[in-house]
Amino acid sequence: MVDPARARKLAKRIGTIVATAIDHEIKDPRLAFVTITDTKVTADLHDATVYYTVMGADLESEPDLAAAAAGLEKAKGVLRSKVGAGTGVRFTPTLTFVADTVPDTARHMEELLARARAADDEVARVAAAASPAGDPDPYKEPRTEDADDVDVDEPSGSRQAD
Repeated sequence: MVDPARARKLAKRIGTIVATAIDHEIKDPRLAFVTITDTKVTADLHDATVYYTVMGADLESEPDLAAAAAGLEKAKGVLRSKVGAGTGVRFTPTLTFVADTVPDTARHMEELLARARAADDEVARVAAAASPAGDPDPYKEPRTEDADDVDVDEPSGSRQAD
């Protein structure tokens, strides 16, 4: 086992090397819109998982995840060589590329929050126009001391006459 801090540093370095290589050195057009988001390294430093996202060419177009995955799989050997040269570790970790689902999850959460806000606005709109079902003041009037002569603390009938 390796120190977790060293594993984190190596993971960060691997992510930087892979992102730079994809951006500047690998000329595959399928990787043009790939962004490296995170990298995790196992405790023995033998395997690295690289998380990536793919953006579309513009805001309306869907990203081509299959082409990006194929491009990363094809470039895996070159990227591993770059990682080995850039890190200087005894054993160059194997690279596994996984599509990052965090942006999709965040988008889904935003949609759920928007629906919850719309439902809250609808409830507030209905509540603003609502009136009570019963009396406007359903609570009894408080008793006044003049109305009863009996002490509240003593049960009735337990008063003794002097």
